Amino acid sequence: MENPYIPKRASLVSSKPLTRTEKLLKLRLEDGFPLGGMPGQFVTVCLPGTGEAAISICSFGGMEFEICVRKMGRVTSSLHDMAPGEALGIRGPYGRGFDVDELKGKDVLLIGGGIGLAPLRSLVQYCIANRRDFGRLILLHGARSPSELLFTEDLEVWKGRGDMEVLVTVDRAEDGWEGRVGVITTLIPDLDLDPGRTAAAVCGPPVMYKFVIAELHRKGIPDGMILLSLERVMRCGVGKCGHCTIGDLYCCQDGPVFPYSRIKGIWEALR
Repeated sequence: MENPYIPKRASLVSSKPLTRTEKLLKLRLEDGFPLGGMPGQFVTVCLPGTGEAAISICSFGGMEFEICVRKMGRVTSSLHDMAPGEALGIRGPYGRGFDVDELKGKDVLLIGGGIGLAPLRSLVQYCIANRRDFGRLILLHGARSPSELLFTEDLEVWKGRGDMEVLVTVDRAEDGWEGRVGVITTLIPDLDLDPGRTAAAVCGPPVMYKFVIAELHRKGIPDGMILLSLERVMRCGVGKCGHCTIGDLYCCQDGPVFPYSRIKGIWEALR
């Protein structure tokens, strides 16, 4: 049995700026095996002598995998400064992601606020790779400004597919922006959804959730079909350190993806 505290050695394949504060890192395990895992899971990235950080996987399938890193502290700053070919450690994948078997046959509505689009991107890739298993595929993405929108190249590709609906909005416009202006919840009322067959996957800043849930309730989406990927300070990844507890749940093991029906009533869950 593998020791969950010992990271696997990986190398940086490429580093691509997405915004002023986010970079997309493509990684590869040096043992020659794919990372594996399912959409919505995360890894713990280890830099010896610097620290560890839990970061969502934002790709699905293949020998290489991607993470979106927001520059916030010592570990993430060091990741931003890495050059292709440099080594790092990876633990995981960890956690319960999106139950793709439960989603099969349903219309899938993905709602990503800010960096919350990163874990949803892996689910988008899964749904596209298995397109016949799903009904409508609808993506809503919102950011504070156009310069903070993530995965803009992907958004354009997804818009052009013909079998996927993509709506984008920003809180405030900048020069040259001709798209929607308003918070992400303003995109929901105009959607024509079938509440009996729609599942919503949601990820974003905690303040967003209660407003998104309220709009989804107005559309008739039941609590069990509102799937929330929660942001918490996850450290060990294996349910030992207690940093990510929500009531009696461990976000790193019982989540980070929860049906709203499971965490409804736990006051700290959406804070």
